[in-house]
Amino acid sequence: MVRISGLRTAVGRLRRGWRPVLEATVAATVAWLLATRLLGHPQPFFAPAAALIVLGQARGQRIRRAVEVVLGVAAGVLVADLVVQALGPGSTWTVFTVILLTVLLAVAFGATGVTLVQAAVSALYLVVVAPPDGSLVPFRFVDALVGGAVALAASLLVDARRPLAPLVAEVRRTFDELAGLLGGIADALDDRDEAAALAALRQARGMDARVDGLRDGVLAAGEALRLNVRRRQHLGRLRSVDESIRQIDYAVRNVRVLARAGVTLSRLHTSAPAELGAALRSLAEAVSQAGAALAADLNGQEETADRHATRADESALAAVRAAGQLFGSTQTLPLAMIIGQVRATAIDLLRGVNPQDDAAVLARVDDALGLPPV
Repeated sequence: MVRISGLRTAVGRLRRGWRPVLEATVAATVAWLLATRLLGHPQPFFAPAAALIVLGQARGQRIRRAVEVVLGVAAGVLVADLVVQALGPGSTWTVFTVILLTVLLAVAFGATGVTLVQAAVSALYLVVVAPPDGSLVPFRFVDALVGGAVALAASLLVDARRPLAPLVAEVRRTFDELAGLLGGIADALDDRDEAAALAALRQARGMDARVDGLRDGVLAAGEALRLNVRRRQHLGRLRSVDESIRQIDYAVRNVRVLARAGVTLSRLHTSAPAELGAALRSLAEAVSQAGAALAADLNGQEETADRHATRADESALAAVRAAGQLFGSTQTLPLAMIIGQVRATAIDLLRGVNPQDDAAVLARVDDALGLPPV
C-alpha cells in the first residue's frame, strides 16, 4: 500500500510538473545547438547552463536572473583569466585565489546569490575543466548570453497566448479557498464542532502561502507582458490587482483571528446565534464574488467584473448587517471578536472591489453595523 501511495504521489507530481521539465530540457538543448552549430563555439557549457539557471527561477524573476547570469559569467571569466595567467591552471592556490577573488568582487558590487554563485562556478570551471586559451573572443560570455536569451524566449512562447491565465487561476483558487474557509467556520459554529473549528484555524494559518502565490503570480504576469510587445497594454490591469492583493492579505489576517475566536466559541456550552452563521456565509459569498470580479477584470471583462463587484459589495454589507443584529446584546468575548472581524474583513473586501476612499467605506460599513455616524 505504501509503495502504491508513493507511486501515485510521484505520478501526480509528474502530471503537475512535466511542462517546466519539458520547457527546461528543450531550452537547454536549443541553447547548446545555437552555440555549437550557429556560432561554432567549442564546448559551450555555459549556454545550456545559463538556460537552466534562468528557467529554474520563479516566473517574474527571469529577466533579472538572465542579466545576473550573464554578469556573473563575465566576472568569473575575467577573474579566471587574470589568475590563471599569474599562477597557472589547476593548482590548489589557483583554485583558492580564483574563488576568493570572485566572491569578494561579487560581494563588493552587491551581487545577489545567483550572480555570486554563477561567477564563482564560471571561474572555477575555467580553472579546473577548461582553462582560458588566451583567445580574444569571449566565448563563455556569449554562451551565457545565448542561454539567457533562449530561456527568456521559452518563457515568452509558453505564456504567449494567455499571459494572464496563471494569475487568473491563482486568484480563483485563493478567493475560493478563503470563501470555503469562512463557510467551514460557520458550519463548525452551527454544530459546536471543536474539531472542525480547529481544522478551519489550521487552514486559516496556511492562507498566507496563497497570498504569497498571488504576489508571485503578479510578478510573473508582469514579466510575461513586458516580454510580449503586443500585450504590454494589459500591464494596466495589474495595478488594480496589486491593491486587491493588499486588501485580501488584510482580509486573510482578519479571518485568521476570526477562526481563532471561533475555536474558543465552539468550546462553550451555548449555541452560536443563527445570525452569526448568516453573517459568515454572507461574508463567504462576498469573498467569492470579489474573486470573480478580480478574475473578470484581469480577463478584460469589465461588465462582468462590475456585476460581481456589486454583488460582493452587497454581500459584504449583508454580512455586517447580520452581525449587527448581535451587536450590543449580551455576548461572550469570542462572539464579540468575531463580530469585529466580520466588520474588518468586510471593510477590506469593499476597499478591494470599490474605488472609494477609506472614509466612505468605513461610513457604509458602520452604518450597516448600526453604529452612529461620526
